[in-house]
Amino acid sequence: MVRASLIAALMLSLAACGPQDARAPFAESRLPPSLSARFYPPEGWAWGYVGVGDGPVQRYGVASTHRVPTAIVVIVPGYGETAETWFETASDLISQGCTVWILDRAGQGGSGRYVSPRDLGFVPSFDREVGALRELVRVVIKPSPDARLVLLSHADGVVVALAALRSGLQADAFVASSPALAPPPTTRLLGAVRKPDAKPAGWRAWDRDTPDDYAARRTHDLWRGAVTKAWMTANPDLRLAAPSLGWGKAYEVASRTLETGAAQLRAPVLMIAPEGRAAALCRQAPECRIEVLPGARPALHLEADRWRAPWLKSVLDVVKAARSPM
Repeated sequence: MVRASLIAALMLSLAACGPQDARAPFAESRLPPSLSARFYPPEGWAWGYVGVGDGPVQRYGVASTHRVPTAIVVIVPGYGETAETWFETASDLISQGCTVWILDRAGQGGSGRYVSPRDLGFVPSFDREVGALRELVRVVIKPSPDARLVLLSHADGVVVALAALRSGLQADAFVASSPALAPPPTTRLLGAVRKPDAKPAGWRAWDRDTPDDYAARRTHDLWRGAVTKAWMTANPDLRLAAPSLGWGKAYEVASRTLETGAAQLRAPVLMIAPEGRAAALCRQAPECRIEVLPGARPALHLEADRWRAPWLKSVLDVVKAARSPM
């Protein structure tokens, strides 16, 4: 009953459809035949769109527990991931009593694109993504005053979530998984990009020879490492290659802005295996702690169980600590 009520209340719920042009958003995805059931969408999964201003809309997905939800978890993926990448983790969280939302990044996954070709990563500013995350929570999720909201993000997606928190998004906790802030540019080129959607030197389109997360050494797990590429192989509209120069510029600007405003972060933050600049930001924030996972590769949600199990336990510990008293 809880799940039926949740799905019925979705804004802009979508039927299966493909994009009408090369930059249009993309809803339902086809199941890759190579994946096992643990990587399938959680039961009752539904899609929708959210957007701000006149830019392309972003795709989100949601599913909930059969019982009364004890917490709301909103996931913001890292660059090159899709909501589908996170289905196994979403199912794990739902089995623990959570409602789980995943917001595809702007210009990535099933979200609309700003430029062509479709597999060229570009967004004019991370501000659009920050605004969409805030609108997802405020307009679509609309948590009740007693609901407990936890953000979970990965890699550069952490910049979007942190910027949303800094600009007023109310959350009870935030888990930053392998958080990464952009390093300062090594040349002046990044500071003066005249054609934001320009491809960097050596850029190549996504193809079947593009390495998966296992081959790219982002995880030790052969099967989890194949998940994102499997979804992209079966669904061409999900494909994403390396980012444009403009995306790099937007990432760098957003990262520097965060570093100057770390003291404004109000929600409790847990950073798991942060890179150096993210760890430095954590030390400046009012309520931020760090956990390390020696030997783990950066895609912790796709790691082998040796590392993923303690990672998931840390995430669940934060979710449980943020829950309302029963």
